[in-house]
Amino acid sequence: MMNKRLWLNGLIITCSVPLFVAVAHSQETDVRIVEAELLKKVEANIERHRKGDTIIRLQTTEGKPLKHTQVEVIQTEHEFLFGCIIFDLVWQQEPYKPELYKQRFQELFNFAVFPFYWKRYEPHPGQTMRDKTLGVVRWCLANGITTKGHPLVWTNRSGVPDWLKSHPPDKTEELLLGRVEREVGRFTGKIDIWDVVNEPVNTRAWTHVGTGDYIKEPISEIADYVEKAFKRARKANPKAHLVLNEFNTIARKDVRTRFVQLVEELKRRKTPISGLGIQSHEPREHWYPPEEVWATFDNLASLGFPLHITEFIPQSSDKNITGSWRKGKWTRQAQADFAEQFFRLSFGHPAVTSINWWGLSDRRIWLPGGGLLTKEYEPKPVYNRLRKLVHEEWKTKVNTRTDESGTIAFRGFYGKYTVTLKTTDGRMRSFSEVLQRGQSNKWEFTVEGN
Repeated sequence: MMNKRLWLNGLIITCSVPLFVAVAHSQETDVRIVEAELLKKVEANIERHRKGDTIIRLQTTEGKPLKHTQVEVIQTEHEFLFGCIIFDLVWQQEPYKPELYKQRFQELFNFAVFPFYWKRYEPHPGQTMRDKTLGVVRWCLANGITTKGHPLVWTNRSGVPDWLKSHPPDKTEELLLGRVEREVGRFTGKIDIWDVVNEPVNTRAWTHVGTGDYIKEPISEIADYVEKAFKRARKANPKAHLVLNEFNTIARKDVRTRFVQLVEELKRRKTPISGLGIQSHEPREHWYPPEEVWATFDNLASLGFPLHITEFIPQSSDKNITGSWRKGKWTRQAQADFAEQFFRLSFGHPAVTSINWWGLSDRRIWLPGGGLLTKEYEPKPVYNRLRKLVHEEWKTKVNTRTDESGTIAFRGFYGKYTVTLKTTDGRMRSFSEVLQRGQSNKWEFTVEGN
């Protein structure tokens, strides 16, 4: 048997290869146990926080119960937002296979994120991508897809138009705030969720915009421009959901600490924040340990705001997986496994309200292999895995009969439903309802002509 020699604190230790295998197997077993225990808690949370009890009563116009009537209850829409960026339909003059793109998008997602990077959205003063954006927004709304704009303010050079440099520093901030108010106001009723400020604790404050990207500033100085931006957005749309978005809050405690400090300062100033955004792609090849993800959710949820997973993009690039949790390569299988784990963690935490994938296909993608589809829009394993999760495991379907009192009771996921019944005269009747969080959810339907 081949032996291996190890250095340990200056000593030479000889051991056989099977010992290495045994140690590795033991570590992998420990990892699996930790993961299984946390996911058991997650599943209990999903049952508790994502579902509600409902009673349906069917009666005739005379008030008599419809006894023993066959009823089918199908959930048609989720309350939770499962999303993806839809940049390709906006940025491309002639999008590739647009109808297939829309089909794939709609088959999985109910949430679309639109690009509002100032540099690209308004390359010349007053010349915006509003009309192109609006056309795609209308398609989303017509198909039950909630819309979001990203981002209004980003001091990274990719978020600042070149023409702004021709203005003196004291004027640029007012131009910025005017842009915030203009876009939020123009899209009111069409886009009511916004990432107002992007990556504030990792980038320059507006007073130093253009002098470097990822340089940390004092919290008080950051809070000054963030506060102004949120107040302008709120002025433009009093009912908008306004998000503060940041990266590296899962992987780096120092960044998370600064983000918490900023949010606490903004709360002290009564800044109208509605939610906190968690980017989930740094380091780029990292597989986050589930307990670190959960701890981050708990930490940020303690600030009192809903949480949004704003940028999620595990890859199938065949690069090495980094971090302490899993080893190996980012294969298509690994991409699907991590995505399912992270989706379960997100859906299972009561503070999380949305999760957004950062790119539909590998045709145009920020990180190679990060798409859910191939370059030809064929589903990868991750797409099929998430579709089964979101639209089968996490959607409610009930087929039963009413009792003597004309009622049925069930527990289902929050969202929109269609209730269909077949009356004794052979006709089908359908009704629509919403299973709402915090409501009694007692639905009564009256059927004529039975």
